[in-house]
Amino acid sequence: MILHNCQDMEFQELEIKGVWLIKPKRFGDERGYFCETWKQAEFEAHVGKVIFIQDNESLSSFGVLRGLHLQRGEWSQAKLVRVSMGKVLDVALDLRSDSPTYGKHVSVILSQEGGEQLFIPRGFAHGFVVLSEVAQFQYKVDNVYAPQSELSIAFNDPSLGIDWILDPAQMSLSEKDKNGIELNKVKSLGF
Repeated sequence: MILHNCQDMEFQELEIKGVWLIKPKRFGDERGYFCETWKQAEFEAHVGKVIFIQDNESLSSFGVLRGLHLQRGEWSQAKLVRVSMGKVLDVALDLRSDSPTYGKHVSVILSQEGGEQLFIPRGFAHGFVVLSEVAQFQYKVDNVYAPQSELSIAFNDPSLGIDWILDPAQMSLSEKDKNGIELNKVKSLGF
């Protein structure tokens, strides 16, 4: 695990190479706080060059689970995710075929209070479950949405060993996510 301190942000590489937890420095008083959530130069100095082309936002209620999603091939996406309202458990699953951590995951709590961000490189499936009454989730991506290349991995695949914190009975999933495929079928699909 590598930890870098800099003037405005703290960068910590997690157990899976290429996945970074980033914590912006907040300047606050009794009125609230101010922080810079994105600085290209600092990001490149610690993580590397990524050209983000789009910002996305979702709003979800308690128990909503979105994921585990990925786009394959030339449509693969790197993401920088954060929560601007509420709290989620965020999960990144390594699906890089040449990676020594293929099939392993990292999970972190992202919250409005903490201000943490998670950088997920290309080649990962990503998902989150909402732990607060509501959560506003924001993320930068480095590639466009391409539904023809999208894949949903079964969030409850026992081979993944992901502790989603909530009981599945508390979760709300889309039909796509209810029908996600198991990890052992991913390679047969050409990923």
